[in-house]
Amino acid sequence: MHPAWKVAALLALAAFAIGSLVAGASYLGVPLRGGLPLGNALAASGLCAIAACGATIAHRGPVRCVAVVALVAALAWLPVSIAMAGNLALVFSGARGDAWIAWSAGVALLSFASLALAALQRVVRAVRSRATPAPFAER
Repeated sequence: MHPAWKVAALLALAAFAIGSLVAGASYLGVPLRGGLPLGNALAASGLCAIAACGATIAHRGPVRCVAVVALVAALAWLPVSIAMAGNLALVFSGARGDAWIAWSAGVALLSFASLALAALQRVVRAVRSRATPAPFAER
């Protein structure tokens, strides 16, 4: 698959997941096989899609490393959340809820930041490549 199609598909998945969660769609509570609510799976998919998009467009170097770390954190978000809650519905009590909010916010921030950094890296490289004058041809 061409990288542009990958990015478009990942962004579409992220937009669908975020839109569903923000709108509070009625299907979010539908349990999947095993009892996991669809909303939890969509949240995890959205985080992974955003981070994967950043990893896809990032060039090699520190930005790619940040994007890969964000992707690993996004992939770990759901298993870590289930372990913290002790249930598939992610129902928390006490201090675990505060720790989960911090974990979730950190993963979301890292995912969005990796995508923003990768996009900025692409823009800077494009501007630099256009601003560099072509060398004179030797005769």
